[in-house]
Amino acid sequence: MMVDTGSVSRGVDSLVDMMHAKDNEDRFASARWKSEDGRLSCGYSNVKGKRVTMEDFFDIKTLKIGGHSVCLFGIFDGHGGSRAAEYLKEHLFDNLMKHLKFFTDAKLAISETYQGTDSQFLNSEKDSFRDDGSTASTAVLIDSHLYVANVGDSRTIISKAGKAIALSENHKPNRSDERKRIENAGGVVMWAGTWRVGGVLAMSRAFGNRMLKQFVVAEPEIQVILTYFV
Repeated sequence: MMVDTGSVSRGVDSLVDMMHAKDNEDRFASARWKSEDGRLSCGYSNVKGKRVTMEDFFDIKTLKIGGHSVCLFGIFDGHGGSRAAEYLKEHLFDNLMKHLKFFTDAKLAISETYQGTDSQFLNSEKDSFRDDGSTASTAVLIDSHLYVANVGDSRTIISKAGKAIALSENHKPNRSDERKRIENAGGVVMWAGTWRVGGVLAMSRAFGNRMLKQFVVAEPEIQVILTYFV
């Protein structure tokens, strides 16, 4: 796991202590982390599938900013290539922490940053013939408030008293509200082995996917949970 705080300029102190494991052929990697006070811990494990290259990325950042404890966790499931997911790893959280309302209105900051980063990615790829896309599922913990934002069909759950509770809902084209949104924008939802936007994409929201951008948006659904982690 890599923690990159170099582009943040508001008095950041890293809180990370990661333990890493990986094989010699980069087929899998894993790590675990625990906060300095021991009250918050996390881990990751990723395994490359049958594709030639890994299309999925993740990011974890743990910071102290202006007296606030901030932890950011994200998974980015790429499709059609790795560039969109890699771009999110490199830029999404940095963009979010630069948002002027990150601390005063985090929900608005997350929504605007998701959509703004999508536009930035599309602009960066404007001269490319590629049409990479990616989901994004993020958990942003600011002091005692947890903001979970989702675009696409990656999933976020929380365990409470041993019970798994879903904090995100998949963005699938046959979800009634998503289908209505797509059709109102002039798109179609077709069955092609599964329900797909234009018979192509099996999710209704994503970063990238320039050719379907009119219908496949990067606007996140966000849940806010009061926690007592920190």
